[in-house]
Amino acid sequence: MGVVEENIKPQDLPEITTEIIEALLEAARYDDKDDIVNLASSGVPLDSKDTQGRTALHMAAANGHTDIVEYLISRGVDLNSANEENNTPLHWACLNGHIEVVKKLIMAGANVSVLNGHERTPMDEAVSGGKLEVMDAINEAVALVELRGALVSS
Repeated sequence: MGVVEENIKPQDLPEITTEIIEALLEAARYDDKDDIVNLASSGVPLDSKDTQGRTALHMAAANGHTDIVEYLISRGVDLNSANEENNTPLHWACLNGHIEVVKKLIMAGANVSVLNGHERTPMDEAVSGGKLEVMDAINEAVALVELRGALVSS
């Protein structure tokens, strides 16, 4: 559900080809926010998936590109989008030890309980990789989300 600029008419939207999706994911992987913004403004849905089910958010999260993760979150992308192995961007951020990305995803509403194709949660991925600092970040972010919810409901 990528956001389309209001001044773009349906007939002006690009045909979403494999090459365009690859360009979007490559821009996210290599921290090229300008390319992502340009692709989005030309009507490319930011939730587009490649043949393996990966999105730009998967690539940015896996590589620790906090600015791109923030941008994609602000544009309303699916935080819990799963690739063909049912890994979410949070799984990848945890596996690769990207603490700030982990916190941002959780604070924005990413599901910490979702199981991937190996029946592992994002926390399980952090544990299996010996990423103690990621486990602490998950616990901290979850506590903040719960506190925020408690404050809103009281």
